[in-house]
Amino acid sequence: MCGRFSLFTVAEVVQRLFGLGEVPDYPKRYNVCPTDDIVVVRAGGDAAGEPERVGRLMRWGFVPTWAKDPEGMPLMINAKAESVFEKPAFRTAAKHQRCLVPADGFYEWKKLKGGEKQPMFIRLQDDRPMALAGLWSEWSGKLEGEEVAFQSCVILTTDTNDLLRPVHDRMPVIMDQDGWSLWLDPTIDDPELLHPLLAPFDAARMKMWPVSRKVNKPQADGAELIEPKGQQTLF
Repeated sequence: MCGRFSLFTVAEVVQRLFGLGEVPDYPKRYNVCPTDDIVVVRAGGDAAGEPERVGRLMRWGFVPTWAKDPEGMPLMINAKAESVFEKPAFRTAAKHQRCLVPADGFYEWKKLKGGEKQPMFIRLQDDRPMALAGLWSEWSGKLEGEEVAFQSCVILTTDTNDLLRPVHDRMPVIMDQDGWSLWLDPTIDDPELLHPLLAPFDAARMKMWPVSRKVNKPQADGAELIEPKGQQTLF
């Protein structure tokens, strides 16, 4: 699964890498948590003059358009890639509202003897930002008597690869750049065309190391969170 990640690459680089006509300003984050607003890449063109591919801030925690009470919905931060085209909560978005979530890396927790868990940080070997496959939705309605509208997203997971297998049996879908255009195209709705994009990422192109347990606290942030355990500075 994917319950925490980082994005510290600056907006200008993300804009260039993902070919975005627009990208929101955002702070460097080393401990992005569920319900945070996160940068999401989706197809544009909904409004006159909107670029073909845009970056938007969305709530991490998917709310279907048909939800009567978004605050009463279970928190859906991950969805199994194998079933999103059938699950009622995701099937509409899986056909027409797919997205990518830029991330420099993500965290997973390895179970140790005695029941403790060691946080691990995972990123690409070349240190480039990765593109996590996701779905997005827009909800509108009344909350506490006021009309509101917001966009939300979920990150897809798939079977794990050899690197992560000792840590967890699931991992986020990391998508190669040659699949981005197909994945983001809202006119493509055939699962047989899209499922091949959702395979586990090549373990040889990834790296992983243990980090401080400080990341366990949602309010923790800063570059020291991703430093290899034992190499953190004292000051």
